[in-house]
Formats: sequence, structure tokens, C-alpha cells
Amino acid sequence: MSIETSPASTPVWHHIDDAECRRFQSSVELVGKRWSSGILLAVAQGSSRFSEIVATVTGLSDRLASQRLKELEQAGLVHREVIATTPVQIHYSLTDRGADLMKSLQPLVSWGQRWAR
Repeated sequence: MSIETSPASTPVWHHIDDAECRRFQSSVELVGKRWSSGILLAVAQGSSRFSEIVATVTGLSDRLASQRLKELEQAGLVHREVIATTPVQIHYSLTDRGADLMKSLQPLVSWGQRWAR
């Protein structure tokens, strides 16, 4: 999908093929899945331990946090680092792909602050 700006600064949308549409849909479904965006935001804001993430995202259970973190890791958005200490420590961070996604979501967040009720 590409957008050009016309001289009047009105976006001109170009045709989106089926493959682009499927990639867009799967991206929106992943980010829109319950708790995913909250977890990404918590990690982006500095929560790196499992307990910190769960404490930051109100209403998130341990079971769902674990499930969503695995999904986000498989999608390449979150990196899971196991530190061999006693007890074992696990730290989460955004990958470059995850950080890029968070930058991409900022205009949507701004739109929500302006228009969502």
C-alpha cells in the first residue's frame, strides 16, 4: 500500500493487492488482540520483567501475559532474554521490529486521544 500526497495535501490511495491486504489484516489482528498492545506499551515504557508487565497492564492475568508474550516473541516484536542466575531471570525488550511498530502506532494513539470517547 502506498500513499502519495496531492498538491492539496489530500492523500491519494493506490490499489492494495490481496497479499498486502492479508499482511495488513494479520498485523492489525495481532496488535488488536486483547492485551497485546498493552503489553507492547508496557515493554516500550521500560517494563522488562514478567511481574512488571503484569503489574503495569491492569487486568492482565499471568496466563494471558505468558500466552501473549509468546505470540509477540514469535511475531518478532518482543525479545525474550533468559539470564542464568539463581533464580533464573527473564527480561523482555522490544525488537527493532517492535520499536518500529510502536512508532507506527503513535498516530493512531493521537487519533484516539482526539476522537475516541
